[in-house]
Amino acid sequence: MNGSRINILFLAVIITALSCSSFGSASQTRQQDSDRKTLLTGAERMDEYLPLLQNMTVAVTTNHSALVHGKHLIDTLLARGVRISKIFSPEHGFRGDADAGALIDGGTDPATGLQVISLYGARKKPSANDMKHIDIMIFDIQDVGVRFYTYISTLTLVMEACAEQRIPLLVLDRPNPNGFYVDGPVLRPGFESFVGMHPVPVVHGMTVGEYAQMVNGEGWLKKNATCDLQVIRCEGYTHGTLYHLPVKPSPNLPDMESVYLYPSLCFFEGTFMSVGRGTSSPFRVIGHPEYAPGNISFTPVSVIGAATNPPFMNTLCRGFDYSHLADSVKAQKRLFLEPLFRAAAFFEKNPKFFNTYFNTLAGSDEMQKQIKSGMGYSEIRRLWSKELEAFKAIRNKYLLYPD
Repeated sequence: MNGSRINILFLAVIITALSCSSFGSASQTRQQDSDRKTLLTGAERMDEYLPLLQNMTVAVTTNHSALVHGKHLIDTLLARGVRISKIFSPEHGFRGDADAGALIDGGTDPATGLQVISLYGARKKPSANDMKHIDIMIFDIQDVGVRFYTYISTLTLVMEACAEQRIPLLVLDRPNPNGFYVDGPVLRPGFESFVGMHPVPVVHGMTVGEYAQMVNGEGWLKKNATCDLQVIRCEGYTHGTLYHLPVKPSPNLPDMESVYLYPSLCFFEGTFMSVGRGTSSPFRVIGHPEYAPGNISFTPVSVIGAATNPPFMNTLCRGFDYSHLADSVKAQKRLFLEPLFRAAAFFEKNPKFFNTYFNTLAGSDEMQKQIKSGMGYSEIRRLWSKELEAFKAIRNKYLLYPD
């Protein structure tokens, strides 16, 4: 896209692109079809868990991504006579169409009449009252394997609620599209938040089921509680599988390139730059009105349900399209923070380049200090190595699939 301008002047086109139920290019769709012939998600292995739900009152923590052969898990279970009492929904809501960070109220699902309790509104953890009259909780949400992607934080708090109320939790596992590598700084004590609750690297290389086992096994629940946990494994999955998602996991990850680049480019959310929210290429482009080296331009606009009020709305930004790095992530199995270092060097004299969110994303204040000191990326990566190896040793105890 050198010397070009991202065409975002027609809002209707953007809304269509961001709200479309299909995911990715035609070649990616063919890959999805191939995946489905050889791989079964936990939710698709119904013979493994339907017997566990007989005569049970069931609650489900889920969103739009919980598909069973193209049909939503809730509809699938209801058609099989499973008694569902309520739905708990994470960030972006049950239908997956709310902005990142937007607080969501509960309500009633119009399709089924079931009560929907938001875990991204007034509270992020089910209350004791929410958990009344439940015999078993199901968790089924498609994750992308990144520490600051909040679905694993919702998982942790649901596990805590289940442990406190002595309600078993059944995790229907799904492949991790970024499960083929482990990389990035490990979160340090004192930097815990809802976008990073545990001492894990940015890319942890685990499925939701594996992560749940680690949370239990490492005593990371409050008061060292233990959740009565059972994981329904995927069939035909390994950590070497390049799994193509059948549906976008959240509004601003609309294609596989954005999924692969999200762990690297999300660090720009801790700066004053745009990551393309409000364009047709979120988490594939970065920019700023004063970023002179940029070779593309784009103008973010308001997109309801994806970026209602994006940074630099209606303002021309210059930047770079890093879509090509998605292939490099797959080939080299690592984060690509070179774009961040390049931008930090250009804005070196601007004290507003980093914002207070950067350390939250990084999991400590060390990376920001290292960048400001002029330390090279290769040296910073070398400093991660010891903590990464220690984490991998812990991770190995909880893997359910070949690495």
